[in-house]
Amino acid sequence: MFVTRLGGRKIVGRLGLILFVGLLAVGQAVAQDAAAEANRRLGRGLNLGNFLEAPRGANWGVQVEDRHLAMIRDVGFQSIRLPVRWSDYAGEEPPYRLEREMLERVDHLLQVAHAAGLNVVLNNHHYQGLDADPDAHRQRFKAIWQQLAQRYRDHGEWLLFELHNEPHDQLTAEKWNAILRDGIAVVRQSNPTRIIVVGPDRWNNIRALPDLRLPDDPRLIVTVHMYEPFEFTHQGASWVGDRVRSIRDRTWGSPSEVEQVRQLLGQAAEWGRQHQRPIYVGEFGAYSAAPLESRIKWTRTVARTAESLGMSWAYWEFAAGFGVYDPQAERWRRPLLDALLPDNPLRAAE
Repeated sequence: MFVTRLGGRKIVGRLGLILFVGLLAVGQAVAQDAAAEANRRLGRGLNLGNFLEAPRGANWGVQVEDRHLAMIRDVGFQSIRLPVRWSDYAGEEPPYRLEREMLERVDHLLQVAHAAGLNVVLNNHHYQGLDADPDAHRQRFKAIWQQLAQRYRDHGEWLLFELHNEPHDQLTAEKWNAILRDGIAVVRQSNPTRIIVVGPDRWNNIRALPDLRLPDDPRLIVTVHMYEPFEFTHQGASWVGDRVRSIRDRTWGSPSEVEQVRQLLGQAAEWGRQHQRPIYVGEFGAYSAAPLESRIKWTRTVARTAESLGMSWAYWEFAAGFGVYDPQAERWRRPLLDALLPDNPLRAAE
């Protein structure tokens, strides 16, 4: 009788363990599906660059108005990425309070974007202190995200948080892997189901993906940036080194060049499959100094390749040096728009 009871208890215990593990697996799968679905909703996106990531008090020449957000959605973009230089609007001492004026400005943009039917990636951009001295800025980084997460905790699944743009400099893979865990943990305190976007070090470089170490959190999307070949995409740009800045009239589009881009994006897709993480090409673009025909071909190649590999994307950017929109003429730059969105309504109406 004793043996029978003991055996029964063992069986019940094992069944309970199996049930628990099964439920855990189901929950994990549901959360992974949520991240994949969020990535599908991001779809084809646009960065609102050279706007709120400009230094405090500076104007980089782009002003995004409410009407622009409706225009962005009307031509077929599904999402925007909103880069903000939050570090310029946070206190230098604990509790590192964010300034109300910038918060309210972002509040309004989020409201208008949501009303227009856009998904939004809210991005922490140009936190140069964190890149230069990660240990000194670690607590401040956490405090910034604690405030943002708390403020936007009731926003719907259309809002995603991107912890930090392009880790580089002293923010090595080892340090970034530790700090990103801090950021995720802080967000999870108030946003247990929020989709969080995070990428590798070395400027979110695809080749740095093998060094990315993520926590066991299924509600993550991994972002990468695509500007290769850099000598083509950034030729003539004033903010890069002398060698690339001096390049002029470099074209792009040979079969081998196209294949190199496809192979690199394929590496990102393969990493995503192996690690069961959706991939978001959060930035890609070619600067206006590059020959237009080559820019169009490069842009089309990146966008279509990303889509064919199941990745979402956000073009860099709306209305500045890479811009798909001409703010002076108040019209879309059709060759670029058509390369990004071949089925856009302007083209369909012709």
